[in-house]
Amino acid sequence: MAPGLPVAMDRPHFIGIGGAGMSGIARILAQRGAAVAGSDAKESATADALREQGAVVHIGHAADHLADDATCVVVSSAIRPDNPELVRAAELGLPVVHRSDALAALMDGLRPIAVAGTHGKTTTTSMLAVALSALGLNPSYAIGGDLDAPGSNALHGTGDIFVAEADESDRSFHAYRPEVAIVLNVELDHHANYASMEEIYESFETFAARIVPGGTLVVSADHPGARELTRRLDGTVRTVTYGEAEDADVRVLSIVPQGLRSEVTVLLDDRKLTFAVSVPGRHYALNAVAALAAGVALGIPAADLSGAIAAYTGVKRRLQLKGEAAGVQVIDSYAHHPTEMTADLEAMRAAAGGSRILVAFQPHLFSRTRELGKEMGRALALADASAVLDIYPAREDPIPGVTSELIVEAARAAGADVTAVHDRDEVPEAVAGMARPGDLVLTMGAGDVTDLGPRILDRLAQQ
Repeated sequence: MAPGLPVAMDRPHFIGIGGAGMSGIARILAQRGAAVAGSDAKESATADALREQGAVVHIGHAADHLADDATCVVVSSAIRPDNPELVRAAELGLPVVHRSDALAALMDGLRPIAVAGTHGKTTTTSMLAVALSALGLNPSYAIGGDLDAPGSNALHGTGDIFVAEADESDRSFHAYRPEVAIVLNVELDHHANYASMEEIYESFETFAARIVPGGTLVVSADHPGARELTRRLDGTVRTVTYGEAEDADVRVLSIVPQGLRSEVTVLLDDRKLTFAVSVPGRHYALNAVAALAAGVALGIPAADLSGAIAAYTGVKRRLQLKGEAAGVQVIDSYAHHPTEMTADLEAMRAAAGGSRILVAFQPHLFSRTRELGKEMGRALALADASAVLDIYPAREDPIPGVTSELIVEAARAAGADVTAVHDRDEVPEAVAGMARPGDLVLTMGAGDVTDLGPRILDRLAQQ
């Protein structure tokens, strides 16, 4: 058993092992020498990647999937109390460990950088992981998305830095004790867990208070919610701000689009520094500046880190090019909150020149659609035409009266050309019927809309 592996986790069983957060922890534990097992609802490339790491992955949930010699059961907040494997764990008297506590244990003894915020966590965490790796620092990392292949969302590195995506959705980021924490933005989301912005602020204040003595909070100077958080903290933690605001400690002087790249110039310690960001969009450029500021706070020279950031070329589902057919490019976007949708559509508009932008959008969660459906519709008005799918429920039960029609109506009211497509299997035909050579098609949302990209390409190829 490798050093730093909690004894209770030498034979862990993960319920929902294929999830982005869970699979990363499972992978690191396997690399540290644990005998990892778990279950997931369906087969996936992630499940296969875990098996290649030596993990036992069952498909479906059943009590007998939990081995008698398991030492603990790892769960996320999405696992319901009546899950048969969780019920069996109680019968066996096994400890149940929340995903965040497992991740916190993996960081113990290392120098953690925890990346938080309503949007941009996966990208910023990925940028840091790739840049630090390019510098030969061999970090460990746990990311909410794959870098370049299934199973590339986590790594047990030999260095002393651990970069982790810190999820605020269920307050689980309160478990971490980072040396450096990043807060990219603060907005109201995850409506099943937060009733107000006041609760959101309190949660982020708790996260900031967990920074170790002498550590640093890197926080946006541009985002209103982040600025309010900084005001509330009132100097209780060492803070470095970044952004285009004139009072930012790391001030962004310019962001120059260059097709699917950007050139960024910042003022850092009274010196100008220009570097490349290999993904399009102002929001991704600002994420890169946050990564730069965090690395500098950890003691890494800015000139070295800025050059290494260019090694980051994207993460799956974050404006990922899936292919081209009949002169139409299909790009996958994880955006599911109105702010994210707007940012990705604006980025694609800047990169597309005169090309039309078409969107196949799948709303994620009934609670989010109820609260933000109108804003989602207005965001879709930035596209030239859209197809809106039914809501992807994920962990939620339906809410009476809440359907994707809320988004469709708002989009039409904003002047958008939008079509409701209730049968997911009809989306490829609908999108192909809209498209013409030179168009860009975005499959957008946090659910299984991502699976439609290859099907849209196949249908386009038949034209």
